[in-house]
Amino acid sequence: MSVSGSETDSVASRRSKKPKYSKFTQQELPACKPLLTPGIVIGAFSLIGIVFVPIGLASLSASQDIVELIDRYDAECVSANDKVGFIQDTKTDKACTRKITVPKPMKGPIHIYYQLENFYQNHRRYVKSRNDEQLRMKESASLITNCEPEATSQDGAPIVPCGLIAWSLFNDTYSFSLNKKAVEVNKKNIAWDSDKSTKFGSDVFPSNFQKGGLIGGAKLNEKLPLSQQEDLIVWMRTAALPTFRKLYGRIETDIMASDEITVVIQNNYNTYSFGGTKALVLSTTSWIGGRNNFIGVAYVAIGGICLLLAMGFVVLYVLKPRTLGDPSYLSWNKENPDNPN
Repeated sequence: MSVSGSETDSVASRRSKKPKYSKFTQQELPACKPLLTPGIVIGAFSLIGIVFVPIGLASLSASQDIVELIDRYDAECVSANDKVGFIQDTKTDKACTRKITVPKPMKGPIHIYYQLENFYQNHRRYVKSRNDEQLRMKESASLITNCEPEATSQDGAPIVPCGLIAWSLFNDTYSFSLNKKAVEVNKKNIAWDSDKSTKFGSDVFPSNFQKGGLIGGAKLNEKLPLSQQEDLIVWMRTAALPTFRKLYGRIETDIMASDEITVVIQNNYNTYSFGGTKALVLSTTSWIGGRNNFIGVAYVAIGGICLLLAMGFVVLYVLKPRTLGDPSYLSWNKENPDNPN
């Protein structure tokens, strides 16, 4: 039986593993391929330096203008030798009065933070110990997946909100007076709007929360939906590092230099059992947020390095100039790459 030539060619083409030629497979699609001449390199480094250094200096200046007061109180607010026993005793008065003298004028709003150290909110089991669907929807109140060991109450009813994150809610409280006059703390809008509107339901109310044998932290108002429990929302945005700050509220009035702030602290939160620390932070803000020298230092350092490199390339180009190659010999500038001649 004879086989025609066309059929033979068809079979051979199907068996051939040679890839078909295309501009895509050969990486010859149109693209920006700049030539890094000395002028372009020196100009690029100079431009980065000229832009970055002023931004860094402005950031450092704004950061230095921020007034920040930090008062660590975990050790001074416990008089007993057995700190863990003291903090776990529900009958002990844990009120603690601290006095802070303001060194510089503080323009409102003044942000109030609590700062914790050696608290690993980023632990895998801790981060997973929540049920986001339960937090969002009333119909999902019985969903307690991933919430163990704080999933159900002693009688088996589901806890809302469940999980270790909510259970360990920070419960120290602060009241302020300025020159012996009470100062109101504004606790509204301390949480992200996106969290309040999308992550916590307006029809989900706390139930069976902190009613077990071991109380972890603060209790919640069962008459308010989770979307309005801003202290909880702030706490449940877990921190990435073991030392972190979370917003407690704001003081809307200005405070002058040498004014004395009296803070009455209810020292309830147990950081003593795991060697953690607690601090109260009062801070003003600027256009870069709170005090943070890292951004300014980083910009100045990168800009300075780029300027030094630009000057180094200028000196090198002047002392030892090199003749540039002919760009027409580059493969993408040739009309026929398969036949360079």
